[in-house]
Amino acid sequence: MDTTDNKQHMKVLGSGLLGLILTIGIARFCYTTLLPEMQSQAGLTDLAGGYLATINYIGYMCGALLAATVGNLKIKDRLYRAGLITAVITTLAMAFTDNIWAWGILRFFSGLSSASGMLISAGLIMNWLLRHGHRPELGIHYAGAGLGIIVSGLAGELMIGRLDWHEQWLTVGILGALIAIPAWRWLPRPDTSHQTKAGVPLKDNPPSRRWLLLLGMMYFCAGYAYVISATFLVAIVEAQPSLQGDGQIVWIFVGLSATPAVILWDRIARQQGELNALLIAFLIQIIGIILPAVNDTLWVVLVSAVLYGGSFIGIVSLVLAMAGRFYPTKPAKLMGKLTLLYGIAQIGAPAIAGIIADRGGSYADSLYIAAAISVLGAGMILILKASEKQELALKAV
Repeated sequence: MDTTDNKQHMKVLGSGLLGLILTIGIARFCYTTLLPEMQSQAGLTDLAGGYLATINYIGYMCGALLAATVGNLKIKDRLYRAGLITAVITTLAMAFTDNIWAWGILRFFSGLSSASGMLISAGLIMNWLLRHGHRPELGIHYAGAGLGIIVSGLAGELMIGRLDWHEQWLTVGILGALIAIPAWRWLPRPDTSHQTKAGVPLKDNPPSRRWLLLLGMMYFCAGYAYVISATFLVAIVEAQPSLQGDGQIVWIFVGLSATPAVILWDRIARQQGELNALLIAFLIQIIGIILPAVNDTLWVVLVSAVLYGGSFIGIVSLVLAMAGRFYPTKPAKLMGKLTLLYGIAQIGAPAIAGIIADRGGSYADSLYIAAAISVLGAGMILILKASEKQELALKAV
């Protein structure tokens, strides 16, 4: 690999990583870290907080639908860049209103922008990797989600007690604007030919419809299991008298775990197979989700954050990379369809959790439900493994 190609490779991966820090870490996850301040200073209730999170996921699902229906790479490139701009504008605008309806509109478009970073840029990057003969893995790209969590957690920790909630949103919006510049400039315009740089044709190699249906059901379970902690973890921690003031630190541990984990999951998948890696990730996620419900000591909650952060991002990275390899000519289409299922699960879950917390004063029951649904997801993987063996046996005959 020559120096120029290696430099370009790093820039392409860097653009996706920075795009995720902006669209996921700042536009999406800063809501998690700033939610307690909005509740204490702006009078936002648990119920309203849950509804705003649900609206954000509706926006994300609409973005996933867009990714699933648009096949043209040039249009996807424009959508990605529009998503960067939208992420900056919607984050900054949160500082200039305390109207719940305006917040809802901003959270919707913020969710829309998140899909551009999570799906559309991933598809563009996967296509570039395949065309240029690089390993078709998205671990480094999705490390941006973990780094984004760290950025949102550090921003919250540094700003609490120093800035009010208006100033906090303004500050993270300005930070997002600075990150958007290299995220925009480092991603090259897409090549729309149906062959690699070396002249090898790019061909789609999809699995059976039954296998894809099972994969989608598993990813639906993953979406529900993921979203409760993603939305309410800081609030869950801050609600415990013995843990008040530790919410941001716990959230940073989620990011510290998620950032290197995606690269580790790529290695595990190479050695153990993708489905075995997914099964391991699900089992770890179950433990990570349920720990705060059974024990509220700091060290247990920190272990939970590490397990949760390292597992949820592994599931996302492995599933979407798998989807991209099935459809190298249009990788974001299947990524988008799978994410629709992931997103559907996320629409109702935060609102349900908000209702449960509003009535019962605790998120513990919601964590138990999320863990149970994660068990169902692990069961789907076992069915996928059996189905894969059957399909291989039929092909051999």
